[in-house]
This record gives sequence, structure tokens and C-alpha cells, in this order.
Amino acid sequence: MILFIKFPRENAEMTEPEIESFREAGKMASKIREESKALIMVGESLLDVAETIEKMITDEGGNPAFPVNISINDIAAHYTPGFGSEETLGETDLVKVDMGIEINGGLSDTAYTIDLGSQNEKLVEASEKALEKAIESIRPGVPVGEIGGIIEETIKGYGYNPISNLSGHMIKSNELHAGVEIPNIRTNDSYQLKEGEIFAVEPFATTGQGHVEDLDMVEIFSIYSPAKVRMRQSRKIIDHVINNYGMLPFAERWIRKEFKSKLLVSAALKELLENHFIRGYPVLREVSRGLVSQKEHTILITADGCEVLTK
Repeated sequence: MILFIKFPRENAEMTEPEIESFREAGKMASKIREESKALIMVGESLLDVAETIEKMITDEGGNPAFPVNISINDIAAHYTPGFGSEETLGETDLVKVDMGIEINGGLSDTAYTIDLGSQNEKLVEASEKALEKAIESIRPGVPVGEIGGIIEETIKGYGYNPISNLSGHMIKSNELHAGVEIPNIRTNDSYQLKEGEIFAVEPFATTGQGHVEDLDMVEIFSIYSPAKVRMRQSRKIIDHVINNYGMLPFAERWIRKEFKSKLLVSAALKELLENHFIRGYPVLREVSRGLVSQKEHTILITADGCEVLTK
């Protein structure tokens, strides 16, 4: 089987049309993010919320850049409801919604937190203020480790901890995580921000120790390293993934809608994981079971600061 995959370009400056695609993706994400907040209500189905937001994206003419994440309480990231999930939002849930949009290779990534129990407003404010302060300090020449220090100091000023092993990330055309990270704590990373670069900045604040661990649960995957596969069903799934999602993350529930047999899909994904054709993104939980809040914007670094694409 010959595979044709559109890989991101290495070390190439983005053209103005590419940047405009990022702006369009950011503007659309901002609109849908704000509209989606009305969906976060006690008793609402997580699956309905995720699929409604994803449909809002496609109805507007975009594509989900990754499955909508709905991470609750001590779950920090990478949770998307599975096929047929019956989970609902509880009265005191702290709900993080992380969503992204792809338009012509341009990507956006944005997130917010809603406190359904109105008991953790200060924790929510900590991640929001940390993002605000980080954005104020961003400009060409600033080391990413310094940005992490600003995030850390802001969150600790509220009496909470930043999550040390989660970070923001550079974004390039068709590439959601492009190598360079913006940490949520002060580090010695001396990489200096450059005009024209695009980053997702996403502070996480927690009542816990400030570290996340992988759970066994995995609902999100992406292509990692194309290799030979044996099962016919695996080859069909790979063709579908390449044609519809490329190198961007996808959900098992998306595959289950196309391929009805749960057993065959599970067996195919297992083979693809074992052959390192795809990689999984385990659900991430705060190690001490602390509550977690998140706020995220996608920004374009300009000559004298930055442009918030998802504002």
C-alpha cells in the first residue's frame, strides 16, 4: 500500500495566505467558543456537547483540528467522550472545554473553564489571569522560559500551583504541536520568540501538586510513523484517517461512525498502535487529584507584541 500524507514543511516561514488561514481559523474558533458556553449545563450529555461543538465547526465551513476535549475536575486534558457515552455534567463539576479548528492548513486552539458549582471561581480566574499576563509579556526576543515564569508567578499568587508537565506549543500549518513549547513554570529554556511564529498559550492552574499522570484511557489518536500493516481493516481505517484528518488528531468515536464493528475497530487500532503507525494520547489526571482549570488562546507574534487570533 502506498500512502500519500501531507507532512508539515520543515523550517519554512509561513506565507501571508497561510497566516490569513490561521486568522480565519482563530476568528471562527472565537465565535464558536463563546457560543458553546451555553451548552455547558448540569445534566447535559458530554457526548452531545462534544458532537454539537464539532458540528458547529463543520457548519461554519471549518474542520475540527482535534476532537473536542471535555475534561472535568481533576482530569486536565485529552478526554473526549467515547462512542455511545452516557456521561453527563454534574452539579459541582469544573468543566474544561478545549477545541480547535483547521481551515486550509491554518489551525487554532482555544480553551475555557466553567465552574458549574460556583465554588472554584478563584481557581478559574487564576488560569485566566495567567494567560492575560503571559500575553502582555509576549514579543520577539523574549525567552519561552521567562513566559513560563510569569505564568507560574501569577498562578501561585492566587494560592494555586501551575501544572509543570503541561505546556503551550508552537503551531505551524497542518501541525498542531510543532516542537517548541511555552512552559507553565519558569525554566532555563532560552528559545526566543520570533516575529511571525504562532503559539497556543495555555496555563493550567490546580489545587493539587501541579503534575499530571497518564491514565490507561485513550480515546484520541494521530498518525505517528507510517509502517506496514497486516489487517485489511487496519488499512481501510488508515486510508480513512489520511483522507479525512491527515496528521491531525482524531477520535475513536469518529472511526466508529464510519466502521460499525467495535471489535474490528478495536483490533485495528491495537495493531496500528503496536506497529507505531499511530500514537495514542492518554487522558491526563492531576496526580494528587487536585481540581484543574485551563484557559487558552492562539497568538501570532508581531513586531512589537502579539496578535490574539482566538480573542
